[in-house]
Amino acid sequence: MKYQGHTKKEILEIYKLMVLSRKLDEKQLILLKQGKGYFHIAAAGHEAAEIAAARAMKPGYDYAYPYYRDQAFCLAYGMTEKEMLLSFLAKEDDPNSGGRQMPQHFGHTDLNIVSQSSSTGTQYLQAVGASFALQRDNSNAVVYVSSGEGTTSQGDFHEALNWSSRTKAPVIFHIHNNRYAISVPLSEQISGESVYKITAGYENLARFSIDGTNYFESLIAFKKSVDRARKGHGPTVIESNVVRLFPHSSSDDDKKYRSQEELDEDKLKDPIVVLRNTCIKEKIVKENEFDKIDKDVLNLVNTSTEWAESQENPNPSDALKNLYAPKQTFMDKPETEKDKIVLVDAINHALDEELSHNDKALIYGEDIAGGKGGVFTATRGLTDKHGKDRVFNSPLAESSIIGTAIGMSTLGYKPIIEIQFGDYIWTAMMQIRNEVSTLRYRSNGQWSCPFVMRVPVGGYIHGSLCHSQSIDAFFTHIPGIKIAFPSNASDAKGLLKAACRMDDPVLFLEHKGLYRQGYAASPEPDENYLLEFGKAKVVKEGSDLTIVTWGAIVQKSIEASKNTDFSVEIIDLRTLNPLDMDTIIESVKKTNRVIVAHEDNLTNGFGGEIVSRISDDAFTFLDAPIKRVASKDSHVAYAPVLEDEILVQTSWIEDCINEVMKF
Repeated sequence: MKYQGHTKKEILEIYKLMVLSRKLDEKQLILLKQGKGYFHIAAAGHEAAEIAAARAMKPGYDYAYPYYRDQAFCLAYGMTEKEMLLSFLAKEDDPNSGGRQMPQHFGHTDLNIVSQSSSTGTQYLQAVGASFALQRDNSNAVVYVSSGEGTTSQGDFHEALNWSSRTKAPVIFHIHNNRYAISVPLSEQISGESVYKITAGYENLARFSIDGTNYFESLIAFKKSVDRARKGHGPTVIESNVVRLFPHSSSDDDKKYRSQEELDEDKLKDPIVVLRNTCIKEKIVKENEFDKIDKDVLNLVNTSTEWAESQENPNPSDALKNLYAPKQTFMDKPETEKDKIVLVDAINHALDEELSHNDKALIYGEDIAGGKGGVFTATRGLTDKHGKDRVFNSPLAESSIIGTAIGMSTLGYKPIIEIQFGDYIWTAMMQIRNEVSTLRYRSNGQWSCPFVMRVPVGGYIHGSLCHSQSIDAFFTHIPGIKIAFPSNASDAKGLLKAACRMDDPVLFLEHKGLYRQGYAASPEPDENYLLEFGKAKVVKEGSDLTIVTWGAIVQKSIEASKNTDFSVEIIDLRTLNPLDMDTIIESVKKTNRVIVAHEDNLTNGFGGEIVSRISDDAFTFLDAPIKRVASKDSHVAYAPVLEDEILVQTSWIEDCINEVMKF
């Protein structure tokens, strides 16, 4: 006998999964009260829709980006109660993160559950990026991504719907609508109080609004959506109307904003109760059979808890492990040199060579394809040569560009993306700070996103406030991302080619004021030249004073040194992370005087960090105070006379040299 196409055995399996998730919720809350844990978010009330979603998919073949309330989904997808408890107790063998993340932030490489952070909404675009990779591989696998209804207020949700709908991406967006974003009710979140309604209008996007407390209704929607995606018909949004039977989290008290009457009404919609009562009424399962499962699951959870408590805690010596990939070494000298080229052409040639070198490499961003080739023409000719499937335009949405690149690189592709101006990178900061930089670390090395972010930066082009920004100080503060900042064409090519082959994400800063400057031109190294990160270059040797600098200020430092009577040594850092302190300290020990010069603002500029490290490691070798030359703490004005007053000038460096040499 079957009910809704399910055998009795299958129904009992589904019921067991629901109860397992619920008993885990209850056990984890007990452990928390005992001081054995610190945080918990329950799946209670969401189990039916989550299990239906998992059973409609193929674990280890399809990919999943679950959110923090997806415990029942992950159990049905293949994770075990022991793994859940290891995560809750932050044990060394926690498969999610090795104790690095809060519980319910799921990740599992064997099951293709991609590590998730706490930043709600960022996962949408990453899932879309993963789906792009699957499309390119001609796979019929699908991607599951979920969130609560409150997270659909994030712009990333709509960016993800836009791009996935345009490309018919195989993505299932599962929106758990429990009517509360922590304490904020649905009426204060969504126009029309329905995710189903607000997602109308996206072409190629299918939509369902279902009773998420009913397993059988939920399964029909997920099976239809998955089948549709596998056939290449595009994404689906499924709004599961569920109930939240526990507070938002262990740190929440929902009685402060919900009435007891409302809470009691939700209990009547408990998916476990709904399934149990339905099956007893239809005489599919007897009540005592359900009771036996309840008892068996409770014993299982108790036994597994005892085991999990006995497991090893993380080793403190591993606290900094997996911030970066293992060090890679590259050749730092070209075999041959060609004619001189300007910096922007060096970038173009490096991209061309890397597309030929790696068939998983691709380039995208705003205006970069076709005849335009980017606003600075760095990608000109590459679409014609390599095809529009490998060099293509993105929507004008920086978070979309970064977010999808995370997903694609996680699945083995090498996106080389362009953010048109550093001044507009800020809409992608959530993706960069909380996702790109943390993925390897938070997954304990199980997942990574090694891709390249090319970003034109800097002033001296009369670009005013929003086309002149120096952004290096913001990003040097973020662990997990390598940063390059070349000052000449040869270095730009070598560093960019190395970045394209690195196992870490790279922020590649290109000073737009140097793109076509003759003094930044250099003989072009051949296609075998890869410049190792973390190796500064002494561009001018000297004995009286050291200038540490990078980017556009390298040339200004060279010019300033020519206008003095002193022997000035100039170090071009080339990369800011890793930072080559060895070369700096060696020079300081020789000259005993040092200036740090950079284009970014003086206050909290990266130069302050360098000064501090010199003070820590070479103070006794100094014969004079360390000085900084930097732009003034101001936005960059448009008028040339104002711009000159704000940005570092050669004369400022000259004056500083003379001041330091008085000591």
